[in-house]
Amino acid sequence: MRYTVGIPVDQVHAGAEFVTGDAIAEMAAGVEAAGLDAVYVTDHPAPDDRWLAGGGHHAQEPLVALAFAAAATTRIRLHTHVYVAAYRNPFLAAKSVATLQNLSGGRVILGVAAGYLRPEFTALGVDFDDRNDLLDESIALMRRVWSEDGVAVEAGRYRTRGVTQLPHPEPIPIWIGGNSARAMKRAVEVGDGWSPFPNPAGAAAAVKTPPITNLDELATRVAAARDYAHEIGRTRPLTICFSRFTQSDDVAAFVDLGIDWLAVQFAGCATRGEWLDRLAEFAVLRP
Repeated sequence: MRYTVGIPVDQVHAGAEFVTGDAIAEMAAGVEAAGLDAVYVTDHPAPDDRWLAGGGHHAQEPLVALAFAAAATTRIRLHTHVYVAAYRNPFLAAKSVATLQNLSGGRVILGVAAGYLRPEFTALGVDFDDRNDLLDESIALMRRVWSEDGVAVEAGRYRTRGVTQLPHPEPIPIWIGGNSARAMKRAVEVGDGWSPFPNPAGAAAAVKTPPITNLDELATRVAAARDYAHEIGRTRPLTICFSRFTQSDDVAAFVDLGIDWLAVQFAGCATRGEWLDRLAEFAVLRP
């Protein structure tokens, strides 16, 4: 099992502890020293006040935050969990992600998803109902400009007579987030990995993806992904990253299901010192 650790840059009420360059650097270095595998951040550039009041959270710009993590480390992966590609022009997104990949020595894991917060799409001037098509288009265009010169596009939302972005980065793994059949199929068809996540039944409508509330439901989804991979003839492995249901979950049960990565976070910490202590404890006790 490999582990990606959430950096708590959403804790803006304790900004000096968690939301500074020094804080991100120290926490990322701690994850690396603990022998874990990646750090992750999420993405909410324009969170809606009503959503925040109902339990939503802040986020820092993910690629900037991960750049600070990259500068303080040499080995751990830099994981967006997740990056809402539909919010951004794909050529700008491709350049930003490639820059982080190049400057970090090839350590980026680009987790992406379609997004679910309608008011955030509205604030950013993006059509919420187009989010899945926009994600598909973004993945295709980013991969093209990461590997091709003179990228010409004559159909779709973006038109180019020839775009070249240099230097091309090392291949960037793309993990698709979401529990829906469409997200799973997207992961199997075009992704390097899939990131379903625990989702209570009561939250399914709000976050626009089906519930996964226990290991049996997760096993059903994983089996469906394997069946679909067989159906379309995919032969290369599909990395699966999942977040624990609770902090006391038996990791062996996830291994048995074929989960490759677990996303972990240390919630409820008042100080960075407390967070680092929780990290150290987890590193010692992890399977």
